[in-house]
Amino acid sequence: MKVLIADDSATSRAMLRKSLARWGYEVVMAEDGAEAWDILEKPDAPPMAILDWVMPHLTGPDVCKKVRETRREPYTYILLLTSKNSKDETIEGLEAGADDYIVKPFDQQELSVRLRAGKRIIDLQLSLMEAREELREKANKDLLTMLPNRAAIMAILEQEIARSHRDQRTVGIALLDIDHFKKVNDTYGHFAGDAVLRETAARLKSSMRAYDQVGRYGGEEFLVVLPNCDMEQARTQADRMRQKLQDSKILADAGIEIPVTASFGVTISDLSDRSPAVFIRVADEALYKAKAGGRNCVVCLDIGDSEMKST
Repeated sequence: MKVLIADDSATSRAMLRKSLARWGYEVVMAEDGAEAWDILEKPDAPPMAILDWVMPHLTGPDVCKKVRETRREPYTYILLLTSKNSKDETIEGLEAGADDYIVKPFDQQELSVRLRAGKRIIDLQLSLMEAREELREKANKDLLTMLPNRAAIMAILEQEIARSHRDQRTVGIALLDIDHFKKVNDTYGHFAGDAVLRETAARLKSSMRAYDQVGRYGGEEFLVVLPNCDMEQARTQADRMRQKLQDSKILADAGIEIPVTASFGVTISDLSDRSPAVFIRVADEALYKAKAGGRNCVVCLDIGDSEMKST
């Protein structure tokens, strides 16, 4: 683990560096408070810092205050090194944001123990951050297909439509439905149906542009967001995905090969202030027409030609 040592005394820095290196820490050095702050405000800042109280430019408590004002994550554990040992001065250091302090001349074993305590706190916080990120990921992912779930893909659509207003470019919206999916479940079982959904998701992703997004909208329906697409470009993208799905059968458990096709309804945003839900309804109307027209096809529908023109 990296530890910043900030002290204007070269002798003190050398002694601390030698001790920390012996204990297995990677040491970063600073000769004054300003240099310490420059290091600690960087994205890859050391997670632990030993700051001398009295330094040129910025004192140890000054650096503490600046670090705490950023409210950054991951947390920076700060230990103040001081020759001051009065109650008032101790309180001043802790109120500035220090986690602990040690009085010079310090005992080597005491410093080692205090650093280990700081390391435990940092490790715990990193574990909590990882758990929080995992929960956030689960909240936004469909766990079967590992695509964004309905709420997440709708949020992406809203963001892209808002961006399109700024850039004056339309967004393509495709709603697709796996053809005769109920028959897949009834014939081969739900495990096979799950395999079809997973492989459909993989094929859709593999046939999209890097900045397109696809999410599971519900059941066997998927929503595709196509930034910077006019109607013809959106049609081309949808047809590429349709072709990718029908090109080869999907292999399920026990070597079962299942032919899969999908129907696509496509529309584009019109740079108006209409709710994204309006464009979804238009895409859904186009999808209904694709199903009625024989399935395994792409139907495009402009909002001006739709029966669902509500704002």
